[in-house]
Amino acid sequence: MSKVLKGTTTIAVVCQDGVIFGTDTRATAGNFIAHRRAKKVYRVTDHLALTIAGGVAAAQKIVDLLKANTFLFSANYNRPITVSAASHLIANVVFSNWEAGAPIPIQLLIGGIDSTGPHVFHLDPFGGVTEEKCVSTGSGSPYAYGVLETQYKEDMEVKAMLPLVVKAVNAAMRRDTYSGDNYDVAMITKEGFRELGEGEKETLLHSG
Repeated sequence: MSKVLKGTTTIAVVCQDGVIFGTDTRATAGNFIAHRRAKKVYRVTDHLALTIAGGVAAAQKIVDLLKANTFLFSANYNRPITVSAASHLIANVVFSNWEAGAPIPIQLLIGGIDSTGPHVFHLDPFGGVTEEKCVSTGSGSPYAYGVLETQYKEDMEVKAMLPLVVKAVNAAMRRDTYSGDNYDVAMITKEGFRELGEGEKETLLHSG
């Protein structure tokens, strides 16, 4: 399973006013580059999103499952699901498969904003859930942490944190064989979910 999960870089950080996600776009199968523009950050609702690492088919099914259940929750209770509830829902699915002897080869970062503020949860392949403030997964994570941990502060706003996330993903792409080609950066604030354009990312990369 470690071979499946190693080839990527995903990042999620909690800011004072929102959450930021960053991922590379290279999909690998061992030493083979299977795709150069793989999608690894997904919008679930306007205020909930996740990053994926691991088996693509399994991860895409998890995304579909989460989208369906958040819609049903909102329709039944007339309010959005919390970030914690969404994370634990998926964790239960992952744990049930592992307990049945068929672990799902994925690693997820689920984040967003709810009535209690911005949150990020890390889900491991066995259904474990931990709440994080600044987290990275995949083979490029040591390089990303090298950038993030030098400057990250919990009280930073999204606008101030964006250049740091962009530079962390770029550092991982430069040093990690299994991360590369391009990167995606998305944010969730009270205005909702938004992915940055190519020009915005390039400006942030060369800022400061």
